[in-house]
Amino acid sequence: MRQTRLLKKLDALIGPLLARILPASHSANQADLCLTKSSTSTLLFIRPGGIGDAVLLLPVLQAVRDKYPAVELVVLAEKRNAGAFALCPALDEILCYDDWRHWGRLFKRRYAVVVDTEQSHYLSAVIARFLRAGTRTGFATNNRSRLLSLAVPYSQQDYELGSFARLVSASGISLGSVACRDFISIPEEVQRTCDKLLECLQGVPFVVLFPGSSIAERRWQIEKFHTLAQRCNAAGYAVVVVGGAEDRGRGEAIVAGLKGTNLAGKTTIKQTAAVLKRAKLLVSGDSGVMHLGIAVGCPTVALFGPGIAKKWAPRAPDCHIVNLELKCAPCTQFGTTPPCPYGAACIRDISVDMVWPEAQKLLKLRD
Repeated sequence: MRQTRLLKKLDALIGPLLARILPASHSANQADLCLTKSSTSTLLFIRPGGIGDAVLLLPVLQAVRDKYPAVELVVLAEKRNAGAFALCPALDEILCYDDWRHWGRLFKRRYAVVVDTEQSHYLSAVIARFLRAGTRTGFATNNRSRLLSLAVPYSQQDYELGSFARLVSASGISLGSVACRDFISIPEEVQRTCDKLLECLQGVPFVVLFPGSSIAERRWQIEKFHTLAQRCNAAGYAVVVVGGAEDRGRGEAIVAGLKGTNLAGKTTIKQTAAVLKRAKLLVSGDSGVMHLGIAVGCPTVALFGPGIAKKWAPRAPDCHIVNLELKCAPCTQFGTTPPCPYGAACIRDISVDMVWPEAQKLLKLRD
């Protein structure tokens, strides 16, 4: 988290300056934007940020691999989301720009296309500008556009997976159908580890609860999660809490005195995916875990407050959205939520009685 905050500060301090003073990238032409099925070129996708954006990019990457089986497909990520890309068998290599040991491999290649999928920050576009590339494509959201060969319009009202697909298509990389599921591969050793983590449940079917979020205003109250967990137990389901090390205390409070286990801070992204694959249901706020649950086929109740549901809410039929749709919401733009004068009422006032019926509907589908 400390490294993430440092990168964001660096982006805010020097990103706009670099975007203004670096030489502008050449404009793309049709000759640059041409790949064939037999192309052996190297394609680089830049995806900094958290798990959610990474998971939404995975089906697009799989579609690229299906269309161009001979290309070398490389992702430049961060350490915090690299684990999500490790679930995608379509990739040839995963590099992290916050791991300096990867910089040699990053800069020695020449890329036919660099697709910068970052929505607003500058440093990914700066990195793209320094790479040897035929075409550099990204979103036209600010002055970062100068550093791109092709700047593609971006809308806050479009589903993000669709935004990624349009960005890739504009880069001259044609796509077939983009599947929203079945593009994740969980290694057998990870599945065995998952089995051991869940041994304490003694085969009882379970519901996964995720109480965390990098944005505090997206977090549903712990006492409500605990009440929901009680109802799950009464209905015959154990509860499993997942999350990062920062969620351990929340997890202990949620499972206290109940049939279940707290795995917060104990699992990798791969292991969390394996747990979700076995679950009957996930209840989560707007988060990367929510997207990961949908990706592995776990029915999900998603709690939305300040986030833009139209852009981020999953489209799967077995995902039910609970959203009060207050007049002041959504208020989050490009991952930033302003201070709320109403105490985050959009998430705070969602009651257990609103969530539990949606959970019951989805649980019936899995029984």
